[in-house]
Amino acid sequence: MPYDHLLAPITIGDLSLRNRVVMGSMHTGLEDHVRDIPRLAAYFAARARGGVGLIVTGGYAPNKRGWLKPLAAEMSSRLHAARHREVTEAVHAEGGAIALQVLHAGRYAYVPWSVSASAVKAPINPFKPHALSARAVESTIDDFARSIALARKAGYDAVEIMGSEGYLINQFLAERTNQRTDRWGGTASNRQRFPVEIVARARELVGADFPIMFRLSLIDLVEGGQTWDETMDLAYALQDAGVSVLNTGIGWHEARVPTIITQVPRGAWLDFTARLRAEVDVPVCASNRINTPELADAAIAEGKADLVSMARPLLADPEFVAKAAEDRADEINTCIACNQACLDHAFSNKAASCLVNPRACRETTLVLTPTRTRKRVAVVGAGPAGLAAAVSAAERGLDVTLFEKGEAIGGQFRLAMAVPGKEDFTDTLRYFGRRLEVLGVDVRLKTEATHADLEHYDEVVVATGVTPRLPVLDGIDLPGVVSYADVLSGRVEPGRRVAVIGAGGIGVDVSTWLTHEPETLDEWMAHWGVGDPAYHRGGLMEPEPLTPARQVTLLQRKTTPIGIGLGKTSGWAHRARLKQEAVRMVSGAAYEGIEAGEDGDLVLRYQVDGESRTLSVDTVVLCAGQESVRDLWRESAGWHLIGGADVAAELDAKRAIEQGTRVAAAL
Repeated sequence: MPYDHLLAPITIGDLSLRNRVVMGSMHTGLEDHVRDIPRLAAYFAARARGGVGLIVTGGYAPNKRGWLKPLAAEMSSRLHAARHREVTEAVHAEGGAIALQVLHAGRYAYVPWSVSASAVKAPINPFKPHALSARAVESTIDDFARSIALARKAGYDAVEIMGSEGYLINQFLAERTNQRTDRWGGTASNRQRFPVEIVARARELVGADFPIMFRLSLIDLVEGGQTWDETMDLAYALQDAGVSVLNTGIGWHEARVPTIITQVPRGAWLDFTARLRAEVDVPVCASNRINTPELADAAIAEGKADLVSMARPLLADPEFVAKAAEDRADEINTCIACNQACLDHAFSNKAASCLVNPRACRETTLVLTPTRTRKRVAVVGAGPAGLAAAVSAAERGLDVTLFEKGEAIGGQFRLAMAVPGKEDFTDTLRYFGRRLEVLGVDVRLKTEATHADLEHYDEVVVATGVTPRLPVLDGIDLPGVVSYADVLSGRVEPGRRVAVIGAGGIGVDVSTWLTHEPETLDEWMAHWGVGDPAYHRGGLMEPEPLTPARQVTLLQRKTTPIGIGLGKTSGWAHRARLKQEAVRMVSGAAYEGIEAGEDGDLVLRYQVDGESRTLSVDTVVLCAGQESVRDLWRESAGWHLIGGADVAAELDAKRAIEQGTRVAAAL
């Protein structure tokens, strides 16, 4: 069997799992409204049908003070439990198992009545929490235990207690947020009493064999976090209190170190998990930046973990496990850790989905129904929008021909995957390429479609993409003035000193490409200031400076901070990386022109606040936006226009892939 370590069964408590794959908890927004329970059931059932060993739900609060936001998900009554029967029965009907995660937001709650161990405000929340009284601490523990017992009544096969990522339990554990002097604070053992009591009281209610997982913060990555010895003492105490599995959490939401986005190396945190596994007797589950069956299988084979949690990878492909088991891993739609449609949506009060799989969380509303009429469909352009349209149409049984004037599929994605930290984008093109082959799509590369080529098709989808916009600026025709496409494609080798005009997502990516030097995992950790928690409290140390490959100045016309429009949960890390790479950032630049210098260099002239400035560089890279390419489109013929050809915008792959899928579903 391929991936025989990952796909081997395991028993935890009284629960036998068919494999070691855990679909980790991720809030989708479907948890918060009763009306969305059917959608939530369908979402989880699809993953159970795809072979996942154990599914973990998004977080459900044990009481109202634990809500993530107003009217958020809660498990605190028999009525709540009864409503969840639809979810658990849907998973069981597909042969799967499911656990409810119990999560108290603490000071992360986006409500004015939030509570925490102490009245210490979170830097990512405008509301300051109230400190729980000793009596309220006791009642909160009872609420956790009751919520876990209700989960069992609802048909859940297990529970997970959220004790990491900076939520309430983590807030009790860390000096950073626990300034109490009573029996719930002061010493490490007192701070640990809260989670240990939760487990002990829950165990009394659910019996000896019902599986209780605890998500343990292995490394907090915040000042005033836990030491490794404190984390191990907690692990031992939880084990003695009755925990069945220790799942691993990495970092708080307010940490200055990225932990899951695409620029984090794959498997970056596995050595911390291995260290925990060597110390405890219960199974240990690895998590964070594990998105392939090869990596997950190796983690178990090498003794670093007993199970592997993958949340976003199962969002991206509900058939992940089935494809791995059938030795079809090349057909897996790999998560690229972009966060654009999942976490960015969740933290913006929108229902989550997935950039590479827009049907995620829309299993009942975005359906690829088998066609009754085998239409002939032409798709012009093999960028993300065209690929999504072609594959989705072919999955419906339509006869699809894909025209692409370039030598390979991918469009703008081929440029994106050249950016350091976005190498995972390569897997998206591998997936689409393989699906085209499996589905028998007629792919015509190096073919520029004409109106004559398209007139005999029943449906025509135009996805001809974008072209870089050239600003009106004196001197842009000088040697050394190039577009972002020239740089990322490798057609041009920039000089040592570079000015980047335009600081949107593309400008930020190009600046990263220009300054990046290859680095090992240890170097990546050092540059972000990740230390050994055995020696550095919270796992933080002073970051080691980078040596950038080039001197880069990034300029924009807007007066707002550079990178302000990047993704909600990842943009901060991209901006931090620019600072690490010593990129000089200039906002409010009014460009006057580019001139040839006396020494063969280029002189960029611009103004900031009415003050004239000059910048001498070897290369000027234009990242001034994009323009749609739609010369082929015939609106009068009823042709469909999608992707960049429809709207040229920054970070538009999410919209393009969803639009391509929706058009195909409607053909």
